[in-house]
Amino acid sequence: MRYEQIDMRRDSVSVFHSGSRLHMPQTPPCGGRIKRLFDLVFASCALIFLSPLMIGVALMIRLSDGGPAFFGHTRIGYNGKSFTCLKFRSMKPNSDAELQRHLSSNSAAMREWQTFRKVRNDPRVTPLGQILRKSSIDELPQLFNILVGDMSVVGPRPIQSVELQKYGFSRRHYLRSRPGLTGLWQVSGRSDLSYERRVALDRYYVTHWSLRLDIWVILKTVAVVMGRKGSY
Repeated sequence: MRYEQIDMRRDSVSVFHSGSRLHMPQTPPCGGRIKRLFDLVFASCALIFLSPLMIGVALMIRLSDGGPAFFGHTRIGYNGKSFTCLKFRSMKPNSDAELQRHLSSNSAAMREWQTFRKVRNDPRVTPLGQILRKSSIDELPQLFNILVGDMSVVGPRPIQSVELQKYGFSRRHYLRSRPGLTGLWQVSGRSDLSYERRVALDRYYVTHWSLRLDIWVILKTVAVVMGRKGSY
């Protein structure tokens, strides 16, 4: 699958914020009904197959520190609709305060956070959370997001509203697709890539979508997860 020649050509688009929704001209989501049917079948089968693992992980998180097993964070989805993106909790219960202390005393971490919205050696992550993140098991609850239609199996990485400005005029491509459990960014280097490259990959995916591309990304994701490359 070739996508090395991705560029960042700028297309005009009118998007404005109102309440919890970013509005743009209504268009069918990337992939349409075929992609949605594939998502439903894949997520349903995956939940049945992985339910013993997910129940076990939830119990381990609860027993480790008594905190909730799941974590929900607001993300921007198709057509600017906000939704709660689910994960297994991999951080300490007081993670926000922990992050602020870390960033205020570490300028390099602050720059990394401002660029990627992530930091290496994150002090908020628990020992169990490190394992869940390395294996990408922490993202399995997003299968429920797929079932209700907030996400897709493959698509752009779900982002916060403050990140949308980094997409520039390419934001229209992000807003045309449901965010994905996996995607081109996840199989192309993940955190080893620049944010600009991530935007370009999202744009390429939306403009070149096919069911064949989705299947390729899913198979590639299995290989990447097994190799644990570019995750933190």
